Amino acid sequence: MLAYAAQGLTNDYGSKSGGQVREYLVRAAAALGGLAQACATAVGEENFEQEERLVQFFAVLDRDARDSLAVIELVLAQPSISSQLIDNLNASMHLRALLTDMFLLGEVLKTQQSTAANVASS
Repeated sequence: MLAYAAQGLTNDYGSKSGGQVREYLVRAAAALGGLAQACATAVGEENFEQEERLVQFFAVLDRDARDSLAVIELVLAQPSISSQLIDNLNASMHLRALLTDMFLLGEVLKTQQSTAANVASS
């Protein structure tokens, strides 16, 4: 996406990267639909602590995923996807919030796993 944004293309027609950018966006949109539920299911199977706080966080993750999906679907609805449009999409606070959510969740889960391993070895 960053490479496409840097190309300065006025549309996505006739270039390999133009076709790819649409494909990536379609795949991202499909993944966002069930992201929060999939994360909640995976975390539930691991029996992590702070379950109530995680449930609250998954509500935030779901909102951010839905907001990101709306932004991506707006871009996909355009007949032509320019590099500038993708550059603006990349800068979207909605996508940035979602990525930050995912990084935060990853760190929380690593901390939980590390704590559980330390307790088990004590």
